[in-house]
Amino acid sequence: MFDPATLNRAAHVLRAVNPKLPADAALRQELAANRALSATARSAVSRAVFSYYRWINWLRPGESWQLQIDDALERQAKFERDPTSTKVEALAARAVPTWLAAEVVLPPETLRHFQLEPALWIRPRPGTRSALSRELGHTSLPAKTSLDGFPRKTTEALRFTGTRDLFTTQAFQRGAFEIQDLASQLVGHACAPKPGETWWDACAGEGGKSLHLADQMENRGTLWATDRSLRRLELLKRRFARAKLFNVRVDSWDGTETLPTKTPFDGILIDAPCSGVGTWQRNPHARWTTGPTDVAELAAVQANLLNNAARGLKSGGRLVYAVCTLTRSETTAVTDAFSLAHPEFVPMPVNAHSEQTEAMLWPDEIDANGMFIAAWRKT
Repeated sequence: MFDPATLNRAAHVLRAVNPKLPADAALRQELAANRALSATARSAVSRAVFSYYRWINWLRPGESWQLQIDDALERQAKFERDPTSTKVEALAARAVPTWLAAEVVLPPETLRHFQLEPALWIRPRPGTRSALSRELGHTSLPAKTSLDGFPRKTTEALRFTGTRDLFTTQAFQRGAFEIQDLASQLVGHACAPKPGETWWDACAGEGGKSLHLADQMENRGTLWATDRSLRRLELLKRRFARAKLFNVRVDSWDGTETLPTKTPFDGILIDAPCSGVGTWQRNPHARWTTGPTDVAELAAVQANLLNNAARGLKSGGRLVYAVCTLTRSETTAVTDAFSLAHPEFVPMPVNAHSEQTEAMLWPDEIDANGMFIAAWRKT
């Protein structure tokens, strides 16, 4: 049996989970209440909670939380030693919800990848990757020489394989890097804003992609960052201050036809809210809280965001649409409908090294979240 203290803390998290408190939020509460825990102990609790949701359909619900968690951890360890130990057919039937088959057929490699622990990616500030790698240690480059059309040289991403808490490092405190998934970094590279331009991150959230855009703009020009959540925008402001980036203007926007400014943009990024299927490796609880109704509702929201935000783009400007999901309704169905309704927007390659106007980044191929990216140029 695994460490009883870890099992007990993980059980406490699972008891707290409810429709208004998802597993990742309950886990954060538990760890915040036990700040004295070591980084290793905190990681063990996280692993226990998420292993439970990866293997929930193999467990015995009549047993105690601790026994179920222990069983899940055993299965997780066995799978990591040999991913072929569980048949792909079993993963398709039990590791993801049945409704997903109507939206996307997951390749065997993706199904297996969803059952593994996720990689931790960081984004160094421009030109600092080598120095930061030496300072932090335990880092490596993306394993793939080509990330679905994105050559490895286009990103300065580092994978961190150490055990220390990165938020407590001096490098993080001085703004030397951001913790950002590789797929999200590739969205920034798909935008490729230039210094002096005017860009708009329409669904900026807490600002991860906004910071990347500002870095590429070399802190010049103007970046508008909007979101409907004022709380997230306050976090965005603090992150920009820590990074010493000051070319951002922050405002709220709820997706309506009234845009935050009448100034036409050189580029617009719509990183739209989505079902998050591409993040199911990192957040396995979401597999069991998301359904086809959510997908349909979110697809309508995404179409509305695209149609309204695109009005702010100047002629010759670049429009980028991104969602961290793999469903047909939220990816190609949305972009096909937009292109049909707006012939003045011509599909363009998602990056300068590829002819693809749409890219589906499969999680197993890039060892990161799944992501869909599309791009247009306004004629």
